[in-house]
Amino acid sequence: MDSQNDIKTLTWAEVSLTHKSRHGIYQRHGELISLLTDLGKISRCYPDKHDADSDLIFYTGSGRRGDQKLDVRNQALISAISTGAEVPLYCKLGVNRWQNMGRWKIVDAEYVFEEINKRMVWRFVLRKC
Repeated sequence: MDSQNDIKTLTWAEVSLTHKSRHGIYQRHGELISLLTDLGKISRCYPDKHDADSDLIFYTGSGRRGDQKLDVRNQALISAISTGAEVPLYCKLGVNRWQNMGRWKIVDAEYVFEEINKRMVWRFVLRKC
């Protein structure tokens, strides 16, 4: 348990049993398997946000620099909208400290200009299952 807020923390070894990639979006053959986030607290280039009031997360797609492309990872998220896939989401809390946020569905996607980093990004809406 994390002594600060009684959250059960996982190690990367535990997370990687499901999420077998260092990329935030883990897909296999175009099928979304799992997601990573830090909710914008560690990495500025992925400013994900959690709206606790509506139980939604606004998730930034794949691509660290420049305009994001419709690569295999972002395409897997888009495809998950129509399949209704429910995937685990892990949140990085710190070095080798992760929280399992439960299962989430991707319910919407849009390609938008991100003011913070001055680039086009894929913004996905995740809803807690």
